Amino acid sequence: MPVYNGGQNICGASIGVLCLESYFPKPPGHIKNPSGLPFPVLYEMIDGVTVPTLLNNPSPELLAPFIKGARRLEAEGVRAITGSCGFLALFQRELAAAVSVPVFASSLIQVPLAFHMTGARAPVGILTADASALTPQHFEGVGAAGIPVAVKGLEKTHEFADVILRNTRTRMDTDLIEAEVLDAARDLKRERPEIRSLVLECTDLPPYAARIQQELELPVFDLTTLAQMAHSVSARAPYSGIMPWG
Repeated sequence: MPVYNGGQNICGASIGVLCLESYFPKPPGHIKNPSGLPFPVLYEMIDGVTVPTLLNNPSPELLAPFIKGARRLEAEGVRAITGSCGFLALFQRELAAAVSVPVFASSLIQVPLAFHMTGARAPVGILTADASALTPQHFEGVGAAGIPVAVKGLEKTHEFADVILRNTRTRMDTDLIEAEVLDAARDLKRERPEIRSLVLECTDLPPYAARIQQELELPVFDLTTLAQMAHSVSARAPYSGIMPWG
C-alpha cells in the first residue's frame, strides 16, 4: 500500500461542517444529520453561537471562531467546508480566504447558478428562515448582488419560529414544520408567480425539499444537494461501465 504522511485524527471525511449550537431535532436531509447524507462528514461545533445570535447580531466578532473552526477542519483533512446556517453568507469571502480548501458557507451561493440556469430573466425564489434578517450584504457576500430575487420568510410561523428562530424549546413537531414550510412556499409562488427556481436558504428546509418541489414544480436548490456536488468535485471517483468490444 502507499505511504501516507498522517497527521489527522479522523480520516476519510470529504465535507467539513461549521456548526452553530442548536439542539432541536434535525431530520434526514439536514446537513447535521449524517445518517441521511451520501458523503462522509466531519463536524466542528462553534460553541456559543446560536441561530438567534447569527441572525439578529451578526457582529464582526463572530467571524474569528468560524475561521478558527474552518482551519481545524482543514487540518483534519476535509476537502471542502460548509456551514449549518445559510446566514453564514456574510462570512463567505473571509472564510474562503482563510483556508486553502473550497468553502461554500451558504446555499445562497447558488443564486447566480439558479438565475442563469433558468434563462436569466426571472427572479430567483428564496425561502428563508427570516426575511427580515436577510440583507443585501448576505447576497453580496456570495456574489449574488444584482440578481433579482423574491424572498419569503418563516419568521411569522409558530412551530418553526418558536423552535428554530427563537430557541424557546428543543421539542419539535416536524409535521407542523412541514405544513408551515409548504404554506410559505405556496404563498411565495402565489405572490411571485414569475419565479422559475427556488433556493432554500435555511439548512432546516432540505428535509422538505421534495414536497416543496411537488407543490411548486420548480427546480429546488439547497445546501445538502450543494454539499453532495462539492463532495463529488473534491473527491472524484473513477467511472465504471462498459465499452464496445475492441
